[in-house]
Amino acid sequence: MQLTVSLIYGSVRSDRQGIKAARYLERKMEERGVKVHFIDPLEFNLPLLDKMYKEFYPGTAPEPMERLAKHFNGSDGFLIVTGEYNHSIPPALKNILDHFQSEYFFKPSGIASYSAGTFGGVRAAVHLRVIVGELGMPAISSILPFPQIGSLFDDNLVLLNPRIESSTSKFIDEFIWYIKAFKRQRAEGTPS
Repeated sequence: MQLTVSLIYGSVRSDRQGIKAARYLERKMEERGVKVHFIDPLEFNLPLLDKMYKEFYPGTAPEPMERLAKHFNGSDGFLIVTGEYNHSIPPALKNILDHFQSEYFFKPSGIASYSAGTFGGVRAAVHLRVIVGELGMPAISSILPFPQIGSLFDDNLVLLNPRIESSTSKFIDEFIWYIKAFKRQRAEGTPS
């Protein structure tokens, strides 16, 4: 069964450290044969939310929004990588998420978080669980934290903490299980 995931990274800061965790997870998903759409808010550069994608007449949304809608519609799940900004998620991540709605329905999400400190962004991840549930892409029960992100990877994105390698493998196993289960169920139809 071919699986496709949109990996949504949430930061636009200069000198971004979380991009390391996002690229690491992209590689780990691809090693499992999963097709990954890497969504970087710097590449898509959406305006602050004025109109949701669904509020445009078909074919009239800005080109970056059309590309994102195509990626999201074609995805079986969403892997979201969030930093922790004041115990919550980055504004660029919330902005991307809020532009869309039905594209997420009945597809699971997995949440990875990071921070410069020892908690690895879990406070933001807990907040994000509420948001993704409301958007119709419920989060799997596991959260994958990346603590002390600035010193966690070498220059080749190799983890310097072997415990996180093991946690990553378990997290991806669970996420893929949910993606397959939801995909099979969507093939049978969804509630109206």
